[in-house]
Amino acid sequence: MDRTVTWQAIRAEALRRIRAGTWPPGARIPDEAELATELGCARATVNRALRDLAEAGLLERKRKGGTRVPVTPVRKATFDIAIIRQNVEERGQRHGYRLIDDAPRPPPPEVCATLDWPAGPPMRHVIALHLADDRPFCLEDRWLNPAVAPPVQAEFTSVSANEWLVRNVPYSDGTIGFTARPADTQAARWLDCAEGDALLAIERTTRTEAAPITFVRLTYAPGHRVDATL
Repeated sequence: MDRTVTWQAIRAEALRRIRAGTWPPGARIPDEAELATELGCARATVNRALRDLAEAGLLERKRKGGTRVPVTPVRKATFDIAIIRQNVEERGQRHGYRLIDDAPRPPPPEVCATLDWPAGPPMRHVIALHLADDRPFCLEDRWLNPAVAPPVQAEFTSVSANEWLVRNVPYSDGTIGFTARPADTQAARWLDCAEGDALLAIERTTRTEAAPITFVRLTYAPGHRVDATL
């Protein structure tokens, strides 16, 4: 395997096959492992290339449905998974981090349904607080597949699960949602606000082609604003 093959080169080859009709509209393309073997690179390199094409609307990636060439390519709005520490520092503030809890627990039914996780087996439940200039910024409440990030490989005492996953675990697809939630007892305690205060919450899931990675709810302190570029 040639680890010098870049994701940009894999992207260019995939784009060539789409444009040449080798992968025609509506066709399912080979899976990541097969392409990595064929093209002589790491599977993560293929994942990065195909994800970039999917973000551009040139491929469709569906859980359990594989990756296909769309019949009608469309321009897509996309969101990058941000590293919270960098968000804070880009505001000109000092980032702080506090691990609140990290333990195996059976996930609640709504998380099992969202991730297609069977009832019973535990997931890794990680709760952490991010600070900006020593003030509460974001509460990270995460359910994590322990096979993806076992404690022996990923301990989150100094580096958050958010940052570790962005840097180490490629994903094939996911979901994101934005909601306004009243602060419950836990959020009020850690975000230094009153119970019932309206808070912005971002709920996100990510998966590999074979398994779920994580469900996370990021709840921000009152007054938080999200800006995106179209």
